[in-house]
Amino acid sequence: MSVELMVWDEPVPISRDQARATYLAVKRTEPGDGPAPDVAKELPGEVTLYPGHVLVTMDLDTMDEVAAQVFTVARAHGMVCYDPQRDLVHNVAPLGVYEGMQLHTGDGMIVNDPDLGLVHDVLATMSPQNPFVALVNFGRHFLQVSPGYELEYKEGTLIRTMVEDLPEVQQSFHDYATGDRAFLNRHTWSQ
Repeated sequence: MSVELMVWDEPVPISRDQARATYLAVKRTEPGDGPAPDVAKELPGEVTLYPGHVLVTMDLDTMDEVAAQVFTVARAHGMVCYDPQRDLVHNVAPLGVYEGMQLHTGDGMIVNDPDLGLVHDVLATMSPQNPFVALVNFGRHFLQVSPGYELEYKEGTLIRTMVEDLPEVQQSFHDYATGDRAFLNRHTWSQ
C-alpha cells in the first residue's frame, strides 16, 4: 500500500478544506503538463510532477520517515504540503515562538516547527489510532494530551489535569506554542 503527499506554493496559509480541494483538482489532471516546482529535485519518495504541484508517493512502511523529510523540504522552500491520509495541511506560517519545537502524534507523525493551524487541526485527530498529541521543546518543557483530554505539562515536574473539551485543549496548545502560560492558570493541576 502507498500513501501520498502533495506540495505546492501558496502565498498565504490555507485551510484544510482549501488544501483538500486543490489536491483533488490536481489529481483530476494529467501529470507532466507544464512547469513543475524546482523543489521536486529535493523531495524523497516517488515524485510525480503536475503543473505547479508535486505529488510524493511513498510506502506505508516508510511513511513517517519520508513524510518528515517532505515537510522539511517543503518548509525550506516556503511551500504548502497536504497530507490526504490525515487530511492535514502543513502551512509555512504562523509558527510558535520556540525554534525547533516538535509536534508528535501517536500515529507516528513528527513535524519540526509546526505551524499553529496544523497543531490546532491535529488535535482533532486523536483516536484509538492516534492516542496522543505532544508539543515538545527538548531539554526544556512539553505539553501533551491523550483521549479523554488529560493534559500533561512538564517543565521540571510533570503535572496533570483533565480538560472538558477539545476547544480548551486547542487553546491550551496554542497558548503553550506562543509562549503564553495562561493555560497553567486556567486549570487545577496535580502531580
